[in-house]
Amino acid sequence: MSKINIGGQAVLEGVMMRAPRSMAIAVRRPDGEISVKKEVVVPLSERFPITKLPIVRGAVAMFSSLLIGIQALNFSANEALAEGEEKEELSNWAMGGTMAAAFGFGILLFFIMPLYLTKLLIPIIGDSNLVFNLVDGLIRVVVFLLYIMGISRMKDIQRVFQYHGAEHKSIFTFEAGEELTVENVRKYSCLHPRCGTSFLLIVMLVSILVFSLIPKLWPFYFKAGSRVVLLPIIAGLSYEVLKWTAKHDSHPLVKLVIAPGLCLQRLTTREPDDHQIEVAIRSMSEALELNGGYKDDRLVV
Repeated sequence: MSKINIGGQAVLEGVMMRAPRSMAIAVRRPDGEISVKKEVVVPLSERFPITKLPIVRGAVAMFSSLLIGIQALNFSANEALAEGEEKEELSNWAMGGTMAAAFGFGILLFFIMPLYLTKLLIPIIGDSNLVFNLVDGLIRVVVFLLYIMGISRMKDIQRVFQYHGAEHKSIFTFEAGEELTVENVRKYSCLHPRCGTSFLLIVMLVSILVFSLIPKLWPFYFKAGSRVVLLPIIAGLSYEVLKWTAKHDSHPLVKLVIAPGLCLQRLTTREPDDHQIEVAIRSMSEALELNGGYKDDRLVV
């Protein structure tokens, strides 16, 4: 069987898997049954060739993943509700509002707040642009780590992290060319070099380099606005770094580069049980079946 790039995302009591031309979401319902939603996905690169360009493709992938991720979470939340509870799917407007609010909160927490705190520290750290951006970046990484550690204590999030582990294990099994069975999936690692958690850490580090190019004489509101404007460029650069490291992850130097991201995944993944692995397998199988053996330049023979 030909192998294609496939990625995924853990959701509430389930897993979403994406193949080049398909998406499937599998969720374990309270009655034990697995509910599946799947659909064909037409790659944006077929409609807009410009999205194939380096850096551009990363920015597009980030916003596309955000949108699909919100849709997947909406479906999983409704399917995972306890029996007898009323289900009410979010409208497109509500979904868009939720996405905008989450995105705005992320910008405020991980970009604006560190910038403001660093500004307050100028009397201590001095006015060197390099030192300013290093401190800003360090605060950003610390806030990110504290946020991950904080939410990881929540019981529901711990289950999401178990499904995150099941997602990674299933992808490893597929990439190894093995049959998607619980026994085969169980033996693989929860830590995957192409994980979104690693991507977020790369974003944090790349942002330090990009923001260092901003003139130190700019007023605070200009610097704050630039962090929003430059985010697509940072995402695009980070995406290219992630793709490169994933292709060369066997090289000793690359292993050192990706090590922090893999360590961070120890916070965002947990060992799944067999029932959770079954859900991940179902999601991947449905996505691959709907994908229909599609081959592109990402094909690995």
